[in-house]
Amino acid sequence: MITGTFPLTLALLGIESAILYISGRPRFKRYFSILPPVFWIYLVPMLASNSGIIPASHPLYSFISANLLPAALILLLISCDIKSIFKLGKPALIMMLAGSLGIMTGIPLVFSFMRYWVGNDMWSGFGALSGSWIGGSANMIAVKEAVNTPDAVFMPMVIVDTIVPYAWMGVLIAVASFQKRYDSWNRSNTSILQGLPVDTADTGTSGRENLRPSTAAVLLFIAVSGVLFSGFISGRLPVVKDIISHYTWIIITSSLFGIAVSFTPAKELANRGASGLGYFLLFFVLVSIGARASVANLNIAFLLVLSGCLVVLFQAAVLIVTGRVIKAPLSLLAAASQANIGGAASAPVVAGIYRTGLAPTGLLMAILGNVLGTYCGIITAQVCRLISKA
Repeated sequence: MITGTFPLTLALLGIESAILYISGRPRFKRYFSILPPVFWIYLVPMLASNSGIIPASHPLYSFISANLLPAALILLLISCDIKSIFKLGKPALIMMLAGSLGIMTGIPLVFSFMRYWVGNDMWSGFGALSGSWIGGSANMIAVKEAVNTPDAVFMPMVIVDTIVPYAWMGVLIAVASFQKRYDSWNRSNTSILQGLPVDTADTGTSGRENLRPSTAAVLLFIAVSGVLFSGFISGRLPVVKDIISHYTWIIITSSLFGIAVSFTPAKELANRGASGLGYFLLFFVLVSIGARASVANLNIAFLLVLSGCLVVLFQAAVLIVTGRVIKAPLSLLAAASQANIGGAASAPVVAGIYRTGLAPTGLLMAILGNVLGTYCGIITAQVCRLISKA
């Protein structure tokens, strides 16, 4: 068994680097189309620890989560363009927020009756899932750490977060052929689509450069400064037992720090490797979380996948009702739903399938989800916690 801190660090880095390298090769990409790299980055170290290759418990894991997760959040949020998000217009913002509200209400509702089969201790897992289904993987991990979700509880939720969004994406793509019928029934006002962004110039997705050593040094300085600042501020904020801890404040304040930096010229660093470095740190945190996980709770994975499907259907109902009220076309409903549940990688794809040129709107919706996901996820988790004690 690998037990030394330095060899264990190399082992974790080796697992992450190998998966990222293999998934990026053209000949292997099709193998990662269903089960994405993030799933394997979590699964492989879990299998390694459960088979005795690496330890299931080590001080290094806590150190990585405590220090690298806030740094990753800061680097990932630097690219947020709040001004471009507001350019989406009122209908698109309403639909996106309605989708987030559907997740925030749907998850506690489903948990309230599924807890009798999956157990009350799964409340934090449902909360972590809400972070992902409002924002993305970074938000899921942030909420997981903020509410101290046990690794055995988190593992089945990774499976849910892998299976359900891809299945739902397939449903949304299939429904695209019915959008004329839906818009006719809904009396949709398709003219609201004309004012939406039609290019990605302001979304931070164009003109990306390879990460240079000088840029990496600046990014690390910003990240370390943000972590130290968050730690200083968090140490002076009140701790509420079982609700908000010192580390929860660190997650919240580091996220706010990243958003604040996005309003400065440092935002340009997003195109110079900030997001890439942020995701590398985030995946390294995920590797350490996977190493601590156990397969003990996998027997309830089917029930949790069913729970996830019910949450998605509830969100769809909320979006349909909201879309009916404001006469939003089906393309906005689909983009909002996928932006929440699928995230920035798949939302532009779904939006583009429904309407040519709508991909930037899907991307900006997903970016808004990334901004809100951690905070909304923590709130949702606390609601689930209250339900578990009822």
